Amino acid sequence: MTPATHQVAVLVYDGVTLLDVAGPVEVFAEANKLGAGYRVVLLSPTGEDVTSSLGIRIGVDDAVASASAIRTLLVAGADLYPRDPVARDVLDAARTLALRADRTVSICTGAFVLAAAGLLDGKRATTHWKVAHELAARSRGSHVDPDAIYVRDGATYTSAGVTAGIDLALALVEEDHGPALARDVARSLVVYLQRAGGQSQFSAPLQGPPPRSPALRRITDLVTSDPKGDYSLAGLAGHLNVSPRHVTRLFREELSTTPARYVEMIRFDMAKALLDQGHATARAADLAGFPSYESMRRVFARELSMSPAAFQRRFSTTR
Repeated sequence: MTPATHQVAVLVYDGVTLLDVAGPVEVFAEANKLGAGYRVVLLSPTGEDVTSSLGIRIGVDDAVASASAIRTLLVAGADLYPRDPVARDVLDAARTLALRADRTVSICTGAFVLAAAGLLDGKRATTHWKVAHELAARSRGSHVDPDAIYVRDGATYTSAGVTAGIDLALALVEEDHGPALARDVARSLVVYLQRAGGQSQFSAPLQGPPPRSPALRRITDLVTSDPKGDYSLAGLAGHLNVSPRHVTRLFREELSTTPARYVEMIRFDMAKALLDQGHATARAADLAGFPSYESMRRVFARELSMSPAAFQRRFSTTR
């Protein structure tokens, strides 16, 4: 390697998600066509080839023990996580490589490998929205942001699901070579340099674990069954036959939010589902329980950085 070469080591293993590997590697390869100096090596714990989740065999360049001069470590994800524990050899490989790397990156559920290795302790992180709550439960020393496309905390980077690995790889290229080259790579690959909004625009409605307390579960059921009801603080207290102060404390202690914000987010999820089904924006606002279209529009702008109409256009068809 020349002094200008930037070695990217990609940790792969049996069951790895192929796109978690191919997406970022394609970004680095395209950057090389424009003058960057990335050298990508695929490493497995033993140096043997691995089989991806699609059954496609991936050729490996070397074993983890032989790796050196690593600038960027990239840990790909797998459908194995969080269903299965991280295999000991993969865990040891991640720890070993992270000690040798200038920066450590995970793609999608690769964050579970970093978490199991203790590499997310005290850090902000993200992963696929479907399993973000599980990552938070397993990595209690870290703060998991379920909406972020990618997160940087010092020299540790984590990304959301699958194609978000491309977003993160573009961010790494920009960090290394500036926005102009990263923009050219994005144009060449026909992807956004920075997509609007976070993972919320892709998530299914009303995902995540239900509240533990029966009182809060009743509120979820109430709003879902009758979104136009009175869910002011006094109204909720009346529904539950408790004091407004007690309602506020329940939400703060269990959900780290306010009653009003929680009700608003249920309505927001319902509105997304209604727009997905083809309802007109004003009709979706009414059915989801928003006081007006404008109040729904403000929530979409805050959460997704786009209007309800733009959300509907983006996700209703590929045309």
